[in-house]
Amino acid sequence: MSPERIPVEYTSVRELRGPLVVVTGVSGVGWDEFGTIALASGEQRHGVVLEVRDDLAVVEVLEGTGGMDPAGLRVAFSGSPLTVPVGAGWLGRTCDGKGAPRDGGPPVFGRTSAPVEGVAINPVRRQPPGEPVLTGIAAVDALTTLVRGQKLPVFSTAGLPHLELAVQIAAQATTAGERFSVVFAGMGLTHADAFFVRDALEERAAAGELCLLLNTADDPVIERILTPRLALTVAEHLAFGDGRHVLVVMTDMTSYAEALREVSAARGEVPARRAYPGYLYSDLAALYERCGRIVDRPGSVTVLPVLTMPAGDITHPVPDLTGYITEGQIVLSPQIHAAGVYPPVDALSSLSRLMRSGAGPGRTRADHLDVAAQLTAALARARQAGELAELAGESALSPADRSYFAMYPVYLHDFLNQGTDRSLTLDESLERAWHVLLTLPHSELGMLPAALVKARTHEDPSGTGA
Repeated sequence: MSPERIPVEYTSVRELRGPLVVVTGVSGVGWDEFGTIALASGEQRHGVVLEVRDDLAVVEVLEGTGGMDPAGLRVAFSGSPLTVPVGAGWLGRTCDGKGAPRDGGPPVFGRTSAPVEGVAINPVRRQPPGEPVLTGIAAVDALTTLVRGQKLPVFSTAGLPHLELAVQIAAQATTAGERFSVVFAGMGLTHADAFFVRDALEERAAAGELCLLLNTADDPVIERILTPRLALTVAEHLAFGDGRHVLVVMTDMTSYAEALREVSAARGEVPARRAYPGYLYSDLAALYERCGRIVDRPGSVTVLPVLTMPAGDITHPVPDLTGYITEGQIVLSPQIHAAGVYPPVDALSSLSRLMRSGAGPGRTRADHLDVAAQLTAALARARQAGELAELAGESALSPADRSYFAMYPVYLHDFLNQGTDRSLTLDESLERAWHVLLTLPHSELGMLPAALVKARTHEDPSGTGA
């Protein structure tokens, strides 16, 4: 992970400021340049130039500044950005947030190296997202289909099983008939959560389909900022170099943003909304926009960021800005979770804006989009019926509203609830959706072809529309 160093060393360290080292008297040093910091004890740490002004350089120390004495430091700069080896060597490995092995194996090697900051895809070369990535989660595959090359975040709150959902998707996700890999980036995890992630994804890692990057809460804050960049760099070269379809799961982006805020405060920057740096939007965009597909190149990078909304506030800067950048959202509901249903996905608040690019005839099933639209409309009507029943009592509902009111528990327990250890095929998910819809009268299924409804009712004469 250490690029070749130039022999010039600087010993004029002005101060240590949180995770930052301020070096004076430098010359010819550029932004984002990689550096090595030697301590008087002989220990070496690594850093990245965050800011250059006149003869002063501010260096982020990846391992943190704990135990450093400014008087005994020697800093050398490499003349190039931070790079990491890339290639299939990452698959099957478990590393920390800066790429050092956590699995007891040797360092990861590759034929080539690539800058961690990455390069944006030329918009002219971007290919529109298409074809589904199936997660094995009914609520996602049937109602908010994830598409190759898409960025689709999961919005959650503290106490909800967003980590379990992220791990389950990482363990189950597939794409039809082509090489598929997963890069999982955990940021700010507790040691218990890190152990859970490793244990749950062990089978996929052993199969050589997974790269696991785990940054724990007691790791240096700078490492947390590096983790998603490293994950995306690895994914880009697996996709566009090896021709794989790669899913990048990043959790928790709120921990990442808080690390960014901490570094910004250490630099003395003027804070913006809720003390986050003013460049939070562009920083998040620089991560999310690294996904996609490239014209005439095999492979794709699909990003599934997971973030927690403090106090459930969707207007908080992290979910708010994420929503502007990404193409939809999967929202988890405390109310559904309280009902004992997993995964607690709120279908009415969730949306995949690219679903029509990856679902429907020729891609999934001919009835997929119609069933998804009809079930979503039915859920909206069921919610209205539930609110009316709370106000005026169930006896005040019309016969149609009663059918929707009765449908909702069926939806929760027969469609949505599937447990953490079960993967559903798309056919199974859509059959579950049909089972829910056929509890309604035929007259309420106007978004579905009449012939199809009739055929389905003939197959399942227990439906109320028979």
